[in-house]
Amino acid sequence: MKVAVITGSAGLIGAEAVDFWAAQGFLTVGIDNDLRRYFFGPEASTAWSRRRLVKTVPGYRHYSVDIRDRKAILGIFAEYSSDIRFVLHTAAQPSHDWAAREPLTDFSVNAEGTLVLLEATRRHCPEAVFVFTSTNKVYGDAPNRLPLVELATRWELDPTHPYAERGIDECLSVDQCKHSLFGASKLAADVLVQEYGRYFGLKTGVFRGGCLTGGGHSGTELHGFLSYLMRCCVEGRPYTVFGYRGKQVRDNIHSGDLVNMFWHFYQNPRVGEVYNAGGSRHSHCSMLEAIALCEEISGNKLNWNYTDTNRIGDHIWYVSDVSKFRSHYPDWSYRYDLPATLAQICQGWRQRREAASRPGAQAAFVPSEWTEGFPAVNLQESLVASS
Repeated sequence: MKVAVITGSAGLIGAEAVDFWAAQGFLTVGIDNDLRRYFFGPEASTAWSRRRLVKTVPGYRHYSVDIRDRKAILGIFAEYSSDIRFVLHTAAQPSHDWAAREPLTDFSVNAEGTLVLLEATRRHCPEAVFVFTSTNKVYGDAPNRLPLVELATRWELDPTHPYAERGIDECLSVDQCKHSLFGASKLAADVLVQEYGRYFGLKTGVFRGGCLTGGGHSGTELHGFLSYLMRCCVEGRPYTVFGYRGKQVRDNIHSGDLVNMFWHFYQNPRVGEVYNAGGSRHSHCSMLEAIALCEEISGNKLNWNYTDTNRIGDHIWYVSDVSKFRSHYPDWSYRYDLPATLAQICQGWRQRREAASRPGAQAAFVPSEWTEGFPAVNLQESLVASS
């Protein structure tokens, strides 16, 4: 029996990974106690996603356990032991702003929780592949020192700079910059994952994500900007743009494309490796450009306002260079561009609203067919055929 343990299993990346690894014949073990609800309120709860997984994924086993609970985590890992072939750690406190409210909680979830999982892997399944979803915020605000040029709808990097063509690579310094407390706690976890690879020889991979998104995202104002932006368009909610004249640039990777990266790494793992993992030049936009796209796709005008105060540690321009990963795994490629991703997000929010309005609905449950008509429908089958 092959087992995949996935933390944050009801979240955006975790749920996508559960679907994918189950389709590859793995018994999927999900660990998720819906801390997202505690962080961001009932509307950000991933309970709807957990119900979908339990209902639609054969053999899925869910544990509502806090990743900081050493006894419970060690117990789960001991139960499956060497049958565990893959560990994907996506559970996290993901917000700059929230981290400043409760720094101890933020650090304990992001850093201590990661350490608990690494130690459980080392003790019970040291041959397993361990993948960690880190963040580009480990670079702090160092990207803001790059030579930027203001254009009509975006900030852009000076075309003569080495990063201009492909984006920011893994050599950018993580030192002597402002990270936000969230960025600092994720950096601590990032280094721990590397160290368990380099020191203990575990097959660990760190993926420093850009904006991770997709139709299954429970986006809120404090986290998940594309998902929340589209939600505001769909539902007529007001939206606030924070700083940089709305021209800040992000690269955006669909959860399916990121899980695809994990699959390639799993098949041929390395020890203590680090990759930038975002939409790169393939899928990036400024805030103003994202608003225009969301309005076009949803058919609704967004009610938005602007404040000059940017979020602490926020990037003005960030585009991931994924060429290192591509050089190691040349068969990997993107399946989603930005319009396709936003169309799926729009459809997801509309279906959740419709499901939530039905008599007796517990919450916004997304039917299993919510991705119908999009490339993710046949993602697992096509990847297996190409691997």
